[in-house]
Amino acid sequence: MSSDNPVRSALTKHTAHSALKVVPARYPLRLLGALFSLFILLGIVQSVATNPRWEWAVFARWFFDPIILSGLGKTLMLTLLGTLFGTLLGTALALARLSPSWLLSTLAWGYIWLFRSLPLLLVLIVLYNFSYLYDQLSLGIPFTSVTFFHHATTDVLDQLSVAVLGLSLVQGAYTAEIIRGGILGVDRGQHEAAAALGLPPLRRTFRIILPQALRAILPTVFNEVIGLAKGTAIVYVLSMPELFYTVQILYNRTQQVIPLLMVASVWYLLITTVLSVLQFYVERFFARGVLHESGRPRITFFRRAQP
Repeated sequence: MSSDNPVRSALTKHTAHSALKVVPARYPLRLLGALFSLFILLGIVQSVATNPRWEWAVFARWFFDPIILSGLGKTLMLTLLGTLFGTLLGTALALARLSPSWLLSTLAWGYIWLFRSLPLLLVLIVLYNFSYLYDQLSLGIPFTSVTFFHHATTDVLDQLSVAVLGLSLVQGAYTAEIIRGGILGVDRGQHEAAAALGLPPLRRTFRIILPQALRAILPTVFNEVIGLAKGTAIVYVLSMPELFYTVQILYNRTQQVIPLLMVASVWYLLITTVLSVLQFYVERFFARGVLHESGRPRITFFRRAQP
């Protein structure tokens, strides 16, 4: 057998390579950056923990106070109701925008254009003063005297109703565009396949298209929900005792501004943290088909060469 046999040469090279020791690459700049960040973090923690002007005793005194918890409950209620009604309204608007009917599409586009253009603060103030424009809310046939229902505006639009309505109207406009983008991101073949099965349009949308669009919709929707949880602070203009307005009333009375603001800050941090954790598990639930056993997405950047 010849010494220059290609098979033997290949085996010899493979054995030589297998004997090599693999040394992981070192990145000293990463270690320096991590140490510098840790140094800065420790400095911040020390300054906050040792500065008596933060008044942590006052913070602990008010953190679980019933007045604060009552305001927190109203903030959570506004977040829940605004998310619920905003999502329902946004879904209807998104489907209307994608409708083949030019009338529905135009009306939905006009609504989205209007409420994405107006600041939430302005919407809340206008709704709060709506009774000045109209004494009664009524339902009937336009341009006739026929009325099926009428009620005094001041009895319908109280502080809570105005806050929920304003948050839902504005949130619905943003949610509609998020849902519309998610639906457009679904492959066109899925629409055609669902139509080929003979499914009616409504069933086709809610059983085939929307479940696939949810993976693209959920991250942005949760981002909007987190923004809404913080944005509920703006209803202080209605003198509604949610978390931020309650804190304002307290520090105006006690002059303990910083510790009471820290009470509100920590509660907002806890709310957004819970929503972020919920987002993680909801996204993981809807991405079951594309997750690896480790829980990470099945993403391949390099294809392994075939032997």
